[in-house]
Amino acid sequence: MGTAGTKKVTVEIPATLADEFASAGDQLLVDLLQRGLRDYRIEQALAAYRRGGMSFAAAAEMAAVGQSELARAAYVRGMAAPYDEDMVAEELA
Repeated sequence: MGTAGTKKVTVEIPATLADEFASAGDQLLVDLLQRGLRDYRIEQALAAYRRGGMSFAAAAEMAAVGQSELARAAYVRGMAAPYDEDMVAEELA
């Protein structure tokens, strides 16, 4: 049973990956999952924005990141992100 606010999850993964994880501490595994989920949300939000299904601000909200962070992620992926006064202010804050 997990501690308050946590749940235990069982996932089947390739043996080679399990071997790598065997020596990792629980906190490292949690950090890796959080980073992976964050990156996944950003990818999904940028894909929706690229398809024209939402505004850049809505995509940032979907990814649970600021517009400036999403703009950096878009730039890294070769996408041109719109810049406006709010994004510039957020970047300078």
